[in-house]
Amino acid sequence: MRWYQHLSYFLGGAFLMNMVPHLVSGVMGHPFQSPFATPPGEGLSSAMVNVLWGFLNLIVAYLLLARVGTFNIRSARHTVHVGFGALLMALLLAHSFGKFYGG
Repeated sequence: MRWYQHLSYFLGGAFLMNMVPHLVSGVMGHPFQSPFATPPGEGLSSAMVNVLWGFLNLIVAYLLLARVGTFNIRSARHTVHVGFGALLMALLLAHSFGKFYGG
């Protein structure tokens, strides 16, 4: 496995995890923080913006996981990279959004 595949799978996991809060909040019809709000990352964006942002994250995750190298979900080596990317993003999101929601 080449170095850029490790990075691609790690970032794919991060984008996959970042999709979750935006897509879920948007589908529920709730406003939520996004990079497009004012101020970026702190203000609230509409549900529609969050659905679009979440779906874009899903597309980027797909491209990083399925189109770079030959990702195999049964390979521990591949899934560990995705898992660490997802875990790191989850911790960063928890820290970031915890300021707004008391977490």
